[in-house]
Amino acid sequence: MYAAAEVLGIFAVHGGNASFSIPPSNKMVKNNNIRFFAKTSSTLCRCVGGDVFSVTPSNNSDVDYLGQSTKGDLNVKLEHLEAFGIDGHGALEGPIEEVARTEAREAEGLLKDLGIPSPSSSRNSARGIFCSRTLNLRSISAIGYDMDYTLVHYNVMAWEGRAYDYCMENLRNMGFPVDGLAFDPNLVIRGLVIDKEKGNLVKADRFGYIKRAMHGTKMLSTRAVSEMYGRELVDLRNESRWEFLNTLFSVSEAVAYMQMVDKLDDGAILPDLGPLDYKGLYKAVGKALFWAHVEGRLKSEIMSKPEQFVEPDPQLPLALLDQKEAGKKLLLITNSDYHYTNKMMHHSFNRFLPNDMDWRDLFDIVIVSARKPEFFQTSHPMYEVVTGEGLMRPCFKAQTGGLYSGGCAQMIEKSLNVHGDEILYVGDHIYTDVSQSKVHLRWRTALICRELEEEYNSLIDSRGHRESLVELINQKEVVGDLFNQLRLALQRRSKDRPAQTLAATNMNDEDLTESMQKLLIVMQRLDEKIAPMLAADGNLFNSRWGFLSRADLWDKSHLMRQIEKYADIYTSRVSNFLNYTPFMYFRSQEQNLAHDSYSHYCSHPNNDEFSS
Repeated sequence: MYAAAEVLGIFAVHGGNASFSIPPSNKMVKNNNIRFFAKTSSTLCRCVGGDVFSVTPSNNSDVDYLGQSTKGDLNVKLEHLEAFGIDGHGALEGPIEEVARTEAREAEGLLKDLGIPSPSSSRNSARGIFCSRTLNLRSISAIGYDMDYTLVHYNVMAWEGRAYDYCMENLRNMGFPVDGLAFDPNLVIRGLVIDKEKGNLVKADRFGYIKRAMHGTKMLSTRAVSEMYGRELVDLRNESRWEFLNTLFSVSEAVAYMQMVDKLDDGAILPDLGPLDYKGLYKAVGKALFWAHVEGRLKSEIMSKPEQFVEPDPQLPLALLDQKEAGKKLLLITNSDYHYTNKMMHHSFNRFLPNDMDWRDLFDIVIVSARKPEFFQTSHPMYEVVTGEGLMRPCFKAQTGGLYSGGCAQMIEKSLNVHGDEILYVGDHIYTDVSQSKVHLRWRTALICRELEEEYNSLIDSRGHRESLVELINQKEVVGDLFNQLRLALQRRSKDRPAQTLAATNMNDEDLTESMQKLLIVMQRLDEKIAPMLAADGNLFNSRWGFLSRADLWDKSHLMRQIEKYADIYTSRVSNFLNYTPFMYFRSQEQNLAHDSYSHYCSHPNNDEFSS
């Protein structure tokens, strides 16, 4: 009888469509380091995947116990197992727990022999794909991709640095003082929020409470943050005040704005520009950056020297090729125009594709100048790009292999005959790509965040620092618990009431006071040690703002809350899909609640210690 892993071994060696002879022996055979048992037979077997397996079609699909569609699942045809001498029912004899344990052990060994990393090893790495909401990739019929900072990754210092330079040049032409200013990408990180009323850049936790803030380019103290924002929450729905830094494209604008806030505070901005407050200043900077894009000089420079701005990923085109060959319809939906898109994609893809493929060969439909987020929200005319020069004509339905400009998501759904959660959209912009495709269309979503790799490694390198910090905080908590109990005992005794226990009631006044004094000194010294360590937490990622995903030692950042809310999965780069296969079933992990740690240590839910 074969184990499932051994059957996989046969297919791994000979291939799903290969003919091979079964060796005439019952002994274990080694072939290319893959082990399998051979049944006594000299029969020549030809195993064709389509004859052995069936794929669950959409009209015959169900939902599994996690609520995911079974469309695209592979089913074995039991009658074909006889070719291997396998009894489909006999192979499952015994308790399933034991069967599964054996199969899992052998599968791990086979993966190791094949030299293929397991999904678990990929998941526990900086290149992992992390799951917020369970996603069966097999049930996905179409995968859409954004281009900029998704399929094409730019060198942030180069791309955003040049965007900053053009912005500064435009500000100078508008009369603003920009001499002496230089692009500093370390001033900001993705996920921060600009307070346009106060000229501040802030970092909020998942609830919207502001934890860190910078006015201009000067970080504010914890006390100043508390005094300024103690009664306020970040509300991203108030767009007139708050501006969320959704993407790496926000870096150049934020750096320019915070530097110009310093100029405004210093009185360096001439009154000829009119009375300017922080909101007006933000509009001026935004206008200068907008014209840097509209003028076309920035993109023309990038198109002429893509090697200076683009960081190619040789594995990325291969990940998409796997998805296409697995039957997924691939879409490119980008706000960039046709000429820029063609240049960037050709530079990033063509040299890494096999058999002289062109990047266009990967995609069933390409949409340029998509005007996201409106692409997901409303209906717009669609035009077919019919010449290499970009000439267009109106059209009403997209065709496979077509190149189009504009249009809307509903047109794509209708053209492909796929809807809602049959489509996965992958992008780097939380609002434009991920939030709106989910809110309006219920597409499944994936967020690309390249900074995750640096954050992941920084968290690992900070493990010792964080463990020491947690140990000190726990020590303070224990000391503080005793101090608070003694303080309560002193309070009750001062009112001629008995303390919590007889021993506390009988405690000598002098001993009580002396113990409290010692404990208070210990806590004060612990605070002196904890405060700078807490402020330094995350310095390995960014010395001003700390970690991307965290607002303090334990809580999540506002960015992380947005990711969890709108992105079903998230990862650092598209090529990470290469380690998971197009058939992966992503399962969300357990979400810890505040009371989980307490219930873990309780021996019984009705603990007598607290029931009296």
